[in-house]
Amino acid sequence: MLHKSKFFLSMLAGACMALAAVPALALQAGDPAPDFALPGSDGQTHRLSDYRGKQAVVLAWFPKAYTYGCTIECKSLAENGHLIREYDVTYFMASVDPLLDNKGFADETGADFPLLSDEDKSVARAYGVLHDKGYAKRHTFYIGKDGTILKIDTRVNPETSAEDMAKTLGELGVKRRAD
Repeated sequence: MLHKSKFFLSMLAGACMALAAVPALALQAGDPAPDFALPGSDGQTHRLSDYRGKQAVVLAWFPKAYTYGCTIECKSLAENGHLIREYDVTYFMASVDPLLDNKGFADETGADFPLLSDEDKSVARAYGVLHDKGYAKRHTFYIGKDGTILKIDTRVNPETSAEDMAKTLGELGVKRRAD
């Protein structure tokens, strides 16, 4: 009987440890977006809370500066950002790369918007985009003026990223800028 008790207790302890290792429920539309304060390639610190009540925010996570797909995505946003700027929105790309890398990457791709650096990976964890290999997954978060997540795009096409963002902003009813 004692042997069965030890077995049961060890199984119970293992199950509890496994449950503790399960991540919290993933973010979804309707949830409050986790706040952040991240340094940008433009030399400024950007805080989500600074936009609450003022503007919608698009936060486009990307895996790694200077890689093929990320270069295509960043160039799409740089070359077609005018489509996004038709809406009352601030947009960023974000990664867990060092700030110095993101500054150089922004210069190389002609980015006219900030690339944010989450070097300690805490914001990527909060958004549920940190891959187990240590880089951010390519997910785009659309955040309303009230700080609520409107949509999470997990199927980002780097080549048409700007066009897709503009289309999604329209579908979500984000206000257009006054001419």
